Amino acid sequence: MKIIKYCIICARAGSKGVKNKNIVKLNNKLLIDYTIENALKSKLFDKVIITTDIKKILKKYKSYKKLIILKRRKKLSNDTSEKILSIRDAVLRVENTTREKSSIVFDLDITSPLRKIIDIKKAFKIFNKKNLDNLFSVNESRKNPYFNMVEITKENKVKKIKKLQLTSIVRRQDAPKVFDMNASIYIWKRKILFSKNYLFRKKTGIYIMPFKRSIDIDSKDDLSLVKHFKNK
Repeated sequence: MKIIKYCIICARAGSKGVKNKNIVKLNNKLLIDYTIENALKSKLFDKVIITTDIKKILKKYKSYKKLIILKRRKKLSNDTSEKILSIRDAVLRVENTTREKSSIVFDLDITSPLRKIIDIKKAFKIFNKKNLDNLFSVNESRKNPYFNMVEITKENKVKKIKKLQLTSIVRRQDAPKVFDMNASIYIWKRKILFSKNYLFRKKTGIYIMPFKRSIDIDSKDDLSLVKHFKNK
């Protein structure tokens, strides 16, 4: 049976931190261009699908034969819409047109322009080798809730967020490793994508990316940092 791989690229209009961030210019390219290039040059995918309500993207890529462009439904285009619903919608619409069911679905986030093709390939290699239900990318966190993160309790007391019961950690190196979800790469088996809305399954895996390639643009400061690394 042929394994059919879809890559979904979601581009919703409007954003709070950076205005129109999906089409902001970065080194004379639209931000979305970096993710499209990643997807196409990886040669991993049977279909690369953009789902968007942004007119500029719809117009620019409408006649591009290597892409499938879907106009995002209005009910999936507001601030409270869950991204996973747009991914599912895109998968079903393409399947209904092609009469061919996908096997594996990727989500590559537009706001991760420092991600490299090798990251996508390595993530998929882990996904395949371990026969995972789903996988998402992470980077090692620079703060650790077992060592140098605190919270204020209801009683207005300051305490460490997490504490190991049997031992006290005095060095950061001795704390359990923790990771930030960087929102760059998600992979699902199709049946897992459509089963339930929660991310953590029996066989969920991670792919660890270096911090420099993990920046998720959510603010003007993030954008400045990405520009710094892009121009180095």
